[in-house]
Order: sequence, then C-alpha cells, then structure tokens
Amino acid sequence: MFAQLIPFLKALPRRILKWYISMPRYAKTILWLWILFEIFLVTVIALIGPSRVAQFLYDNAEKLAQSQFGWLIIGLLIACISFPPLAGHTTLTGLCGYAWGVPTGFYIAAPASLIGAAFAFTTLRLSFRKRLHNFSKTNEKWQALESVISAKGLSLIILIRMSPFPPWVYSNVLFASIGSVALWQFVVATLFVFPKLFLHVYIGSLLAALSDGEQRKHMDTQLKVLNGVLIGGSIFITIVASWFIYTSIQAHIRSLPGIPPEIDELAAEAIEDSEEAPLLTSV
Repeated sequence: MFAQLIPFLKALPRRILKWYISMPRYAKTILWLWILFEIFLVTVIALIGPSRVAQFLYDNAEKLAQSQFGWLIIGLLIACISFPPLAGHTTLTGLCGYAWGVPTGFYIAAPASLIGAAFAFTTLRLSFRKRLHNFSKTNEKWQALESVISAKGLSLIILIRMSPFPPWVYSNVLFASIGSVALWQFVVATLFVFPKLFLHVYIGSLLAALSDGEQRKHMDTQLKVLNGVLIGGSIFITIVASWFIYTSIQAHIRSLPGIPPEIDELAAEAIEDSEEAPLLTSV
C-alpha cells in the first residue's frame, strides 16, 4: 500500500493541473472566488484572533441550531453542493456536528447527503444521456470500467463509492457517467459512506466544545488536551482509512478474477483519471 504512495504524490500535481484545465471557464471562476474567500477568511482570523472568531462562529451556530428552519437550510445547502463545480460537503457535514452535535447533526447530514447525491446522479444522467453514450463508444478505458462494473455489480460499486478519490461531488458525477450503474445501486452504495459522514459530524461537535469560551472555562487542561487529541486522531484515522481504501480498491480492480488483466488495468486507470469522466467536462 505505502509503496504506491510516492508515485501517487508525484502524479498528484499533474492530475490537479489536468483537472483544472478541463474545467469550464465559469467553474474556474467559481474556484478562484472560493480560493480568494479562503484567503480572506484566514486573514480575518489572524487579525481578529482565533478565540474571538471561534466564539463568534459558535454563537451563530447556536442561533442556527435554535432557529425553526436551520436544519432545512443546512440540508438544502448539502444537497446543492452535490453538483459540481461546487464544493464543501465535508465542511457542511462538520457544521452539522458543530451546531447540533451528535447524533442530531448526523440525522441532518446523512439524509441530505443521500438525497442530494441521488438528485445529482439522476439530473446529470438524464441531461447528458446522449453525450454519455457517444463518449462510451469511443473511450477504451470507459468501456473497460463499464464492463467490469457490469460483471461485478453492487459489491464493486460500493467499494468505489467508499474511495476518497474522486471527492464527494465528483464521485456523484463519476457514477452518473457510468451507464451500467443503476440509481438504486448508487443509493445503496452511498449508504456505505455514512460512517465517514458520522466522523465528520463527530469532529464538528468536538470543535464546538473548544470554540465556546464558557465551556472552555469549565475544562481542565487534561480535558482540553483530550479533545484536541480526539480531533487530531479522528482526522488522522480518516486520512489513513481513506488512503487504505483507495489503494485496496485499485489493487482489487487490477486483480479481479474472471476478467482479462488488460481490462482490469484499463478500468483502474479510468478511476484514477476520473477527471476525464464524460459528464465532468459538461457541468
């Protein structure tokens, strides 16, 4: 597994550049606006002070949680960012934990994620059906991926869906681009992502406890350190688990029984080069 890490990291800048070049102009504009917003946000935090910003965020999260339709607003936002080129699924699911805690935050994040993903899948599949058909006829990698998924069915779809690459929003488009994946299979596979969503919500709830000055006053040093360790440990576990799942899936696809090795290799390459998915250049 770790032997593949260095080649993957070396190829990552090229893949990012390739993905950026393939984006439509309006998507690039949205991306740069998001980057500028992040730079502005970091600057504001540095000038005002992390503790004051954290308290401000906590107070407003409390207001959101106490409002009558706060859960609906966040749910709709999670559903909306299921469409590319929008991003922020991890942030919003973490916000559910930050504002509502566990388990309420999960009860908001999970259904909204499932509905948003299913809606994105259906909309893109119906809107670009002709483009998908034409692309599949001429792309060897995509033909291999579709044939492998047709042969192995739901179990393989679940494994690919659990992979962290491509990220959530582009994973939705990837599966919408694979004609052999049915909506019900995509929905079932998405359910297997829920443990990772729960971890996002849990991390958000821990951050909320450290953000509120009143709660921090009642924490001794050991409890503060424990919360920090839990947050760092949860993030570390997420990263390691994601990398393990990704490398395991790639190895599994390359050695599927009953399928020619060259087809397995092309299918694995299609997932690695998921930025070339036919619908990604159309949205």
